[in-house]
Amino acid sequence: MERTIQKRVPVSAESWVTVDVYGDPKTPGLVIVPGVMSDAEGWRNVVHATRAWPSISVVNRRGRAPSGPLTESYVMRTEVDDLATVLEDLSEPRAVFGWSYGGLIALLLAGEQPLRHVIAYEPVIPPFGREALPALKAAAMDGCWDRSVEIVNRQISGFTAEHVEALRTDPHTWETLRRLSEPLYDELRALSLAQVPDAMASRTERIDLIIGENNVDADPYGTSFEGIRTRVPHAAVHELTGQGHLAHVQDPVALGRMLDALGSS
Repeated sequence: MERTIQKRVPVSAESWVTVDVYGDPKTPGLVIVPGVMSDAEGWRNVVHATRAWPSISVVNRRGRAPSGPLTESYVMRTEVDDLATVLEDLSEPRAVFGWSYGGLIALLLAGEQPLRHVIAYEPVIPPFGREALPALKAAAMDGCWDRSVEIVNRQISGFTAEHVEALRTDPHTWETLRRLSEPLYDELRALSLAQVPDAMASRTERIDLIIGENNVDADPYGTSFEGIRTRVPHAAVHELTGQGHLAHVQDPVALGRMLDALGSS
């Protein structure tokens, strides 16, 4: 499936969101909401691996080009309202899929308005990442994006120093991560301040939660996933074999096939 258009959706007086639309833009399909350290471009391989959806629209959340700025008033409410505006523009898609922070955004909206189907891959929940906020704030104030990338990989995701050094060896990958880390402090601060209800997604009948097999019962993503799962007791839970949090990067074909299976069932 190839990209057919890129839409620009105004979401406030000061900002906007772009949406990459693949397939038939006139036929409602799947909407993908990436999380932090990710943008619409980073999901193209998952889109190319899918077959069951007539269209896939990938939201490029504010704070990453070519979308607009976060703005000074940015909070979690901002993200939920942005997604509601995008979905209205896309005319009721068949399903919304959110990854990580994007999964939480989708589930919060699903408690406020009826969505046909929500799929969330390892959605995070407060206090996820809170302990790294002082270090991220210092890095952001200094404009030290190398340090921000190190913090998110080592202190939050729990990857090894060797993993970070391996990322550095690819200049394109490292520069992309540096760019994506610029809104990171504000996003995780918004997450830490978010009010998450005890019961979530109450206005959506069908919820599918996905966790990578490698993160089951493991910090930080598995424990955060459990915090979500207890709040969505009517959700079906699926494991993606052999994967962790970055399945869209490490095995986009497997993730695309799972999305196809969930869309066809």
